Amino acid sequence: MKTGNRLVQYALYYKKTLIAALLMLTVAVGAELTGPIIAKKMIDDHIIGIEKPWYETSAGGKDTVTYNGTRYKREDRFTEGESKGSEVRILQTELDYYFIPEGVKQDGERKAENGQFVISNRDGETSYPAVKLSKDELMKFYEPEVSGIIFLMTLYFGLLVLASFFNYGQRFFLQVTSNRIIQRMRMDIFEHIQRLPIKYFDNLPAGKVVARVTNDTEAIRELYVAVLATFFTSAIYITGIFIALFLLEVKLALICLAIIPILVLWTIAYRKFSSNYNEKIRTLVSDINAMVNESIQGMTIIQAFRRQKEMTAEFEQLNEAHYTYQNKLLSINSLLSHNMVGFIRNVAFVALIWYFGGASLAPGSMVSLGVLYAFVDYLNRLFQPISGIVNQFAQLEQARVASNRVFSLLDEKGIEVEAAENPRYKGNVSFDHVYFGYTEGHDVLKDIHFEAKQGETVALVGHTGSGKSSIMNLLFRFYDVDRGSISIDGVNIKEMSRQEIRKHMGIVLQDPFLFTGTIASNVSLENEQIPREQIEKALKDVGAEHLLKSLPKGFDEPVIEKGSTLSSGQRQLISFARALAYDPAILILDEATASIDTETELAIQEALEVLKKGRTTFIIAHRLSTIKNADQILVLDRGEIAEKGSHDELMKAEGNYYQMYKLQQGKQSAGSSLAG
Repeated sequence: MKTGNRLVQYALYYKKTLIAALLMLTVAVGAELTGPIIAKKMIDDHIIGIEKPWYETSAGGKDTVTYNGTRYKREDRFTEGESKGSEVRILQTELDYYFIPEGVKQDGERKAENGQFVISNRDGETSYPAVKLSKDELMKFYEPEVSGIIFLMTLYFGLLVLASFFNYGQRFFLQVTSNRIIQRMRMDIFEHIQRLPIKYFDNLPAGKVVARVTNDTEAIRELYVAVLATFFTSAIYITGIFIALFLLEVKLALICLAIIPILVLWTIAYRKFSSNYNEKIRTLVSDINAMVNESIQGMTIIQAFRRQKEMTAEFEQLNEAHYTYQNKLLSINSLLSHNMVGFIRNVAFVALIWYFGGASLAPGSMVSLGVLYAFVDYLNRLFQPISGIVNQFAQLEQARVASNRVFSLLDEKGIEVEAAENPRYKGNVSFDHVYFGYTEGHDVLKDIHFEAKQGETVALVGHTGSGKSSIMNLLFRFYDVDRGSISIDGVNIKEMSRQEIRKHMGIVLQDPFLFTGTIASNVSLENEQIPREQIEKALKDVGAEHLLKSLPKGFDEPVIEKGSTLSSGQRQLISFARALAYDPAILILDEATASIDTETELAIQEALEVLKKGRTTFIIAHRLSTIKNADQILVLDRGEIAEKGSHDELMKAEGNYYQMYKLQQGKQSAGSSLAG
C-alpha cells in the first residue's frame, strides 16, 4: 500500500471528528468569502446606488426623498404597478454631486461648468442642466440607504463572528484528531517493536529506532495538524473564490484558472528537487540520535580514555552534513515559495488592470465599482491559500519521508504475541543435531546434540565465541535453528509459540538490565499475577535482603534508568530474584555470577542449590569452580561439543576441560601467593 493511502487509513480511524472539522472549515470559509459579495452590494446598491435613475412619485414612505417640494424614489424601489413620474438623475463629478432634472442616456468623462453637466465620449459631448447639491441635500438622498448599509455591515460582522467560531472549532477538532492519529501510530510502532525478532536489532542502533518513534511521528503529526489543515482550507478557499469569480465575471475567472496548472507543475518541480535532500536530512537526524544515544551510554569509557575531542569531531561531521543539506533545502524553499507567489500575483494583477483598463472601460461596457472592488479583494484572497500551500511544501516533503521510514519499520515482519495459557512443562530439553548461523553460510553451531533431564544442571563452558550464548538464544527462540531440532518434553519448540516457551523460562544475564521503577517492580516487571509476598520471598531466597536492607526504602527503593545508582552485585541479585519470582521450569544463568564478589557469590550458590531442585538449569560460566556440581558439563569449541560429562569424568579424561580448569586453578594459586 502506498504511503499516502496508509496515512489516509490512519485518518479514517477518526473520520467522525475529521469530517466534523472539515464541515466546520467549509462553513467558516463560506462565511468569510461572502465578505466581498456583501461589500460589492453595499457599494453598488447603496454607496453609488444613488446614481441610478430616480422618478417623481406621489407616494410617501422611507424610500422617498423630498427635494424642492417634490418627492422622488429610486427606480429599483418602485413596487409593481406603482406609477412613475418624470425621470431625474444624481451624478458625481470629482467630489461634488449634481441634480439633473431629466434622464441621462449615456456615460463617459464627466465635468460640470456654468450650470451644465457635460458628458464626453467617442460620440461627442452632451450637456444637461444641473444643480449642485449641498451636503444636507445630498444626505437626504442617502437617508434611504442608511438602513441597508447598517444591515449589510451587521450581516458582515455576524458572518465574521460565525467564521471565527467555526475556525476555532475546526482547528480544535483537527488538532485533537491529529494527536489521536499520532497516538495510535506511536502505539502501533511500539507494539510492533515488541514483536520484531531479536535479529532485527542486531544491526540497527537503538537511536535510529527511537528517531522513528519520536522524531518521524512528530513530523507526521505536523502533516495532519498543519499541512492537512492548510491544504483542505486552501482547497475550499480556492474553490469558493473561483465560484465567486465566475459569478462576477466569467472571462476574468477563466484567466485566473491558469493559476491551477501552474500550482500543479510547481508542486511537481518542488518534490523533484527537495525529496532527495529531505531523505538525507531524516537519515542524518537518525544518525545523530544514534550517536548521541551511544555517547551517553558509553560516557564512562569516552571520558576514561580521553576520547571527548574525537567524539566531538565525529559529531561535528554529522552536524555539518545536516547543516549543509538544510541550507540546500532552504535555497529551494526560498526560490519556490514567496518569490514565485509574488511573481504570479503581480502577473495576475497586470491581467486585471489590462482587462478593466482596456476594453471594459469603453462606454456602455464599464463594470461597476463594486465588481472591481470584489475582484481585487478575491484576487488578494486567492493568493493567501496559494501562499499557504507553498509554505507547507517543505513540511509535506518532510512528513512524506518520515512516513516512508515509519511504514518501512511497520512493514518489517514481526512475530505475533499470543496468549500463553499452557500448563507448566517439566523441563526435559533435547538438542537433536542442531546447526545454526547468524548469517547464511556461516554456522556458529555445528551438530549440537545433547539432552537435559528435568531437575538437571547443565553447564556450558568454552572460550569466547565458542557458541555458548547461541545455544541459549535458540532455546528461547530468539532465533530458529537452520537444521536439526530442539524439543521440550518431547515437543518441537517450533510447534510452540514463543510465549508458550518463555512463560516457564527464567534468565539471568551477565549484565543485568533494570527498568525505571522500584526494586520490587523490577522483580515482578509489573506482573499482577506475582503477589508482593512472592516478590519479597524471591529477594530473600537469593540473599538480597542482606545487601538491600541498608537502602532507605528497602525493596521499594526507586531505581533509575539501568539501575546506575546500585552496585553491580545489587543489580545482579535483583535480576536473580526476577527470574525466581516467575518460578521457571527452565532456569538459565548466562555468566550470572561474573560480576558478583566472592561473598555474594557464596550466598547465591547456597540459595541456588535449593532453588534448582525440580528445575532444569543451564549455566554458562567462565569460572569453572562454580559448576563443579553440575550434572552435565558441555565443553564447546568453535561451535561444536568437544567434550561432555560430569566434572569428575572430564577431569579424568584430561582433555580441554582439564586444561582450562588447571589453568584457572593455577592463576588463582598465583594470585593467592602474591596476596600473601
